[in-house]
Amino acid sequence: QVQLVESGGGSVQSGGSLRLSCAASGYHPNNYCMGWFLQRPGKARERVAMFSMDGRTAYVDSVKGRFTISQDSARNTLYLQMNNLKPEDTAMYYCTAVDLPIDYTVTHCPMSGRLYNYWGQGTQVTVSS
Repeated sequence: QVQLVESGGGSVQSGGSLRLSCAASGYHPNNYCMGWFLQRPGKARERVAMFSMDGRTAYVDSVKGRFTISQDSARNTLYLQMNNLKPEDTAMYYCTAVDLPIDYTVTHCPMSGRLYNYWGQGTQVTVSS
């Protein structure tokens, strides 16, 4: 059974940093997208950053230069380093994963959360001004 467990959220002031972690267990695909979505109250989930098995990454424009997604494959853990946080980054952040065909890369990671198979429980990030 696949499990994704997030940690690392919290409350920080504008300009601060947080590192989110997503520990994956039971997940051994031949290829995948893993990454992070955010969800604000009353809104749909939005894709933030994605990582494919070949090590390529993709970011939404609003976080480029501030957030970095990475993976420790030995620990089966995905990270999201969040720097220079802004109040508009306040949201629940979810770790997610979907299998990909073997030759696909990060550009094939779906934009819609509905197409992802696995989700964590979420971790809250709150940024005050």
